[in-house]
Amino acid sequence: MLTVTDVTVSHGPVRALDNVSLLVKAGEVVTLLGANGAGKTSLLRAISGLTPVAAGRIRFLDHELTRLPAARIVGLGLAHCPEGRHVFPDMTVEENLDLGAYSHPEASVRRANMDRAFHYFPVLADRRRQKAGTLSGGEQQMLSLGRALMSSPRLITLDEPSLGLAPMLVDQIFDIIRLINREQNTSVLLVEQNARMALSIAGYGYVMESGRIVLDGPAEKLSANEDVKEFYLGLSAVGAKKSYREVKHYRRRKRWLG
Repeated sequence: MLTVTDVTVSHGPVRALDNVSLLVKAGEVVTLLGANGAGKTSLLRAISGLTPVAAGRIRFLDHELTRLPAARIVGLGLAHCPEGRHVFPDMTVEENLDLGAYSHPEASVRRANMDRAFHYFPVLADRRRQKAGTLSGGEQQMLSLGRALMSSPRLITLDEPSLGLAPMLVDQIFDIIRLINREQNTSVLLVEQNARMALSIAGYGYVMESGRIVLDGPAEKLSANEDVKEFYLGLSAVGAKKSYREVKHYRRRKRWLG
């Protein structure tokens, strides 16, 4: 469904992505793990057409995305939920949702998609006339996801959906992501600092560091990987090391020293 091949992105003199490649299959949930500054958000923005690609290719379904503007990409069925939600605070919940459907001029499609958003997020139906800026953080995250559903996406990219939310709300958000994936067969590319939660719903995962993919594999294998457990799942004091590579080096040195 989505194929990223040797993509490089630079922000001035800084190389944010360096020959990154990944694959998301139809109906699959894929997670991207990595510390802050690893390049995860840059990759999602490049896929969504919000950040220009210096080299490499991005294909979605049968379309080359590499040089397409963001508005065209949404129309092809790829929706992006940015970090920090970015709802329009002075507009109502319903108006925010309606903006997500701009690529679908047909009134019947817009109504069906809004009903779908309210199905997954009934609290939004209760607050449909309320201004988005008065919602709680969890409700704004639901609104951001609901707005993405309004475009009838085949793939949703999610950037830190649990950021700043209470644990109970995090569980609720991830349960809904599971449901959307299962019931709508919508693929998901997920960036999430809560590695344990991300790996629990993903089928495949990639670990990024300094703009590169340093490890990938089925989510179950990543969850069992000693380096991933120590650095990302907080199961050892070694997780306080500065980077995934340092953790790996530490473990190799420990084995060598006996």
